[in-house]
Amino acid sequence: MDSPIAHHNPDKHRLPWLLALPKFGIVLLMAALMALLWLLQQSEREEQRNILIKDVLWLEQNLRFHLEGNRDLLQQLAVDMAEPQERARLFRVRSTHLLKNSPEISQISWLDSENKPIIAVPSRNLSDSAANQKGPSPTEQAFEVAKKLGKPAYSQPFFNQSQQSIIELLIPIYNGAELGGMLLATYPLNDLLNSQVPWWFTEKYKVEIVDDNDTLFASKTNLEGLYADSYQIPFDPPGHGLRLKVSNYPNDQSILQRLLTLAILLLAGGVFWSLWLIRGLMQKSTRAEEALRSEHAFRAAMEDSLTVGMRARDLNGRIIYVNPAFCRMTGFSAEELVDRTPPMPYWAPEHLDDTEAMHRVVLAGQAPTEGFEITFMRKNGERFQALVYEAKLIDGNGQHTGWMASVLDITERKHAEELARQQQEQLQFTARLVTLGEMASTLAHELNQPLAAIASYNTGCLNLLASDQVNCQDLKPALEKLGAQAQRAGKIIRRVHDFVRKSEPKRAPCALGEVIDDCLGFVEPDARKRQIRIEAEIPALPLVPADRLMLEQVLLNLIRNGMDAMAESPLADRLLRITAMVENNEIRVTVADQGCGIAPEIRDKLYTAFFTTKQEGMGVGLSICRSIIEFHRGRLWTETLQNSPTGSGTAFIFTLPLESE
Repeated sequence: MDSPIAHHNPDKHRLPWLLALPKFGIVLLMAALMALLWLLQQSEREEQRNILIKDVLWLEQNLRFHLEGNRDLLQQLAVDMAEPQERARLFRVRSTHLLKNSPEISQISWLDSENKPIIAVPSRNLSDSAANQKGPSPTEQAFEVAKKLGKPAYSQPFFNQSQQSIIELLIPIYNGAELGGMLLATYPLNDLLNSQVPWWFTEKYKVEIVDDNDTLFASKTNLEGLYADSYQIPFDPPGHGLRLKVSNYPNDQSILQRLLTLAILLLAGGVFWSLWLIRGLMQKSTRAEEALRSEHAFRAAMEDSLTVGMRARDLNGRIIYVNPAFCRMTGFSAEELVDRTPPMPYWAPEHLDDTEAMHRVVLAGQAPTEGFEITFMRKNGERFQALVYEAKLIDGNGQHTGWMASVLDITERKHAEELARQQQEQLQFTARLVTLGEMASTLAHELNQPLAAIASYNTGCLNLLASDQVNCQDLKPALEKLGAQAQRAGKIIRRVHDFVRKSEPKRAPCALGEVIDDCLGFVEPDARKRQIRIEAEIPALPLVPADRLMLEQVLLNLIRNGMDAMAESPLADRLLRITAMVENNEIRVTVADQGCGIAPEIRDKLYTAFFTTKQEGMGVGLSICRSIIEFHRGRLWTETLQNSPTGSGTAFIFTLPLESE
């Protein structure tokens, strides 16, 4: 007894052949239809081509007949003008009549034997010379040809200064055997087509006059679009390589035939495709399953490789997905987190209220687009800083189903930022000490003067007290001067102490004028020693939110840089100007010197850390200055002074915003 499989195999082998026969028939039908379409198109194209040629020949004969008729009338006028009696009146009457009957002629002129105009009808200048003509004009060339041959001659086509395409017909006038003049008829080619090409012709074709280089001189048509075919024929007269080019449009009937054939082909293709439908669906299902498995494996590999934690929640805040990176970040497994509702096990108890508030903000759709920082807790109790970005979770139907969060552990980055801030503060403090060290000798000299005066006044008082004729009134002036010098020394020491003290940056309302005065008190001894004049133009300024000590460091650094730049300048040019003004809701401070200037090749490196042009410099001054100004939300830049007496002065400019914290 045969098994069921043995009975099933013949049907299985015959089924592909049974399905292939209709497909083969459809392929033959499609091939036959395509061949029929090609034959119909070829026949129709040939027929349209023959009609186009016939119409072009008719148009060419019509134009030739009309041009030759005009030529004959002008020749007769030239013969009649051979008689000297009333030639001017005869020219005007006959020319006016010819212009009325031949609107394609724009002007008829009477020239003498030297090609000089005598009379023109109409009198206005329509046929001006060819634009950009080098050598003899087309009119002059045609005049010479007609003169030598003794018969009418057409000029070469040209564009006049009004960009009209023109041809001219010149007919000689003879007085006996001598040339008595010349008749000149001007044909604008566009007017020739407009008057001689009938309207029904332009409903089917586009008519153009071109030359051998396909330069377009005139055209006429009432339709727009793509042209199916064109035919050209020499345009003689006037000759000179001119050709009539006529292009036809696609036939509406041809388009309908093509659409019908296309519909049949589409129908045949639909039938052909329907035979493959069942097989295609099965193959598609198999491919979909394979693609799903591949996509699942790809997604799993991608999730395992991510270092960014991914967490998905539904609209009620319930966790529906976490990736391995989030599990590693918090220390909890996916089974411990999925389906959990707030409060979450990774929320830090001490920040529970803030975390719940941010949770409600996210569910309300108001999470900051730039992300937010929050403190989370690992399973072992360790706290870490996280940066969270929330986005809508959209399903395959475009519905909002929850929220997807990207979570980054920024604990190390926060530590690095804090370390960088501390290092920056230490560098600023070190820079102040370096600045003070560079000014130490000048400050010592400045401090030595009041101390020497105190010692001198003290010795004088002791001498007076040692004498028997001591008077208290004699001691009072000396003691007052001694006290003033002591205050002067104390002020210098206090200024040094304030400058070198180490404190946390603190922005508070600050009087910029007082800061500038304190800086000038610091540098005044050094400026006198270097014979540098300092001019400060500081008007009454509003208070600015700033750290006073930081601003002193910036100003002192810029002032000392300006003084160093004028070390080689002549004594008369050693001037440092400090100005301040309020502009666009900010204070703009300028420190300008008349020194050696800044070379272009080092201008871009000025604010680079540890770059210096001084032999003993650290290269951190300007870098710190820019950091301080940017900390105050301002800007610091450099400009070259063009009107400086030395021609190479430099201005350091910085701004400080006036808005309060």
